[in-house]
Amino acid sequence: MTTRRTRPAPRPPEGTPPRSELARQARTALADAVRIARWAADGASPGTPPLAAQALERAATALELSPAQVRSGWDRARLAGLVELHGDTARPGWRLRAWDRDDSAVLRGWVALFDAWSLVHPAPRDIESTAVAEAVEAVPQVLSLLQLSAGPVTVPALLDLLGQRVAELHEERCEVPYGPQPLPGPAEPAPTAHPEALVALLLDWALEGLAAVGALTLGSGHATLTPLGNWAVWVKLEQICVAAQSPAGNIEQSAADMLLGCARLTPGPARAEYRAWLAARPVGSAVAELLGVARGEDALLRGLAFEALRVVGAPAEPVVRSVVSDPSLRPYALLWLAEYDGADPEDAQEVLSREEATWLWVDTAAAVADHGETGLLVRHLDSAVQGTVPALLDEVRAVGHPRTVQVLVALAAAHPDPALAKAVRKAAFQVHTGGA
Repeated sequence: MTTRRTRPAPRPPEGTPPRSELARQARTALADAVRIARWAADGASPGTPPLAAQALERAATALELSPAQVRSGWDRARLAGLVELHGDTARPGWRLRAWDRDDSAVLRGWVALFDAWSLVHPAPRDIESTAVAEAVEAVPQVLSLLQLSAGPVTVPALLDLLGQRVAELHEERCEVPYGPQPLPGPAEPAPTAHPEALVALLLDWALEGLAAVGALTLGSGHATLTPLGNWAVWVKLEQICVAAQSPAGNIEQSAADMLLGCARLTPGPARAEYRAWLAARPVGSAVAELLGVARGEDALLRGLAFEALRVVGAPAEPVVRSVVSDPSLRPYALLWLAEYDGADPEDAQEVLSREEATWLWVDTAAAVADHGETGLLVRHLDSAVQGTVPALLDEVRAVGHPRTVQVLVALAAAHPDPALAKAVRKAAFQVHTGGA
């Protein structure tokens, strides 16, 4: 058992509306995007992205919007994860399916749009791409100032902060030449940051983009975060704090090393470690890395990977559903989905067929044999769905798990009953030789 005290659940800034009100505001901000996503995925032209000219006109007519509004709403629907494109086919994303009932799905969708503000409102074409990238990288500090100010901030103050941060980023990118250099000639002026007029143009673009997604409002010479924007900036800062307080120090490790580091933690501290590791990564790449580990040969890491995916929650659902057809991952995926849909963990086993439950029993036994104690392997017999050891052995031999022989050999060596150990060894030999 651990004596580490868990970090108390953080509270949003005073005056932040409840999540239900924030979700209502997000639904309002994305109302057109939701209508277009439903039309494209489930409406009169199911599966047709409204990008081609004919589909664009049909969508505009059906939804009573202008083509420009349809195009803008479609882009927002994609960026918010309301639709997924599979080739030329549009399918509803998990957020769209949960839109009317799940406030968390709505808020995640809006935050995804908030993160993509520079795509929603592209930069003017005459601005150099490097300057645009530096501005995008500097905007989080502008947002932090707005959030800390808890009210309107004048444009000159924001311009000063953006100019300082862009200058720092610009200086960091000025590389020092490596290796022997020719003798210096006449003095050349040092590289300078962007002129003030360009920084002002970048600030105008950034503020307009953030206003376009509903993160702030623009007044005469000042900007103010909306309740949604204030909450989103707080969420981002809180994620940084969680990542910085990784309980066991595994935040910079690969998924496999992080999971191994969590193997001997109790469930509470392990979940805290998963959250810290996940907070430091884009959710898509983190889920892909965890599933990559789950597909490996280490059964312990396979089980732990799905425990970490439980912490991810809804964003992992489409990917978990996509691996149900993978025999090695199917039992884990079915249990994950059952619990995600609200089943009690103790009752979730009922979704597995007898063969799937047997396969999972062997896989868990392999994890115990590789990483656990012999007594635990013996006690693992009690968790089998079969009522007797002979029935278990018959079904284990038939299930075709690649670690069956090693599991049976380890069980035979660990079991104190000589007669049972002999029967298990015989079963291992039959599997090894292909006999009945």
